[in-house]
Amino acid sequence: MKRIRSHSPVATEAAKLLGQNIRLARQQHLWTLQELADRVGVSKITMIKVERGDLTVGLGIAFEAAAVSGVPLFTADRSRLHLEADRLDDRLALLPHAVRKRQIDNDF
Repeated sequence: MKRIRSHSPVATEAAKLLGQNIRLARQQHLWTLQELADRVGVSKITMIKVERGDLTVGLGIAFEAAAVSGVPLFTADRSRLHLEADRLDDRLALLPHAVRKRQIDNDF
């Protein structure tokens, strides 16, 4: 039996926006759906799902479609991605490695 999963409106809108950006970039490159699918290494049906913002498509596939078509992820300056990742690694290093459950006393 297939598991039905619900997604928040924010996730749904973000996926739709990414898909629309990928579709626009593909059309600006004058590529067919099949040409972009071939470049990404997926089927035409999967590429249709990416462009529609279907949240069942793998994150890696959606990101690869964006990268191949030239849609910026997180920042328009690709060199900043590495810098941002390093900055976040530094911040994460300051936090505990494991998160423990805490009992919170809500009795007021």
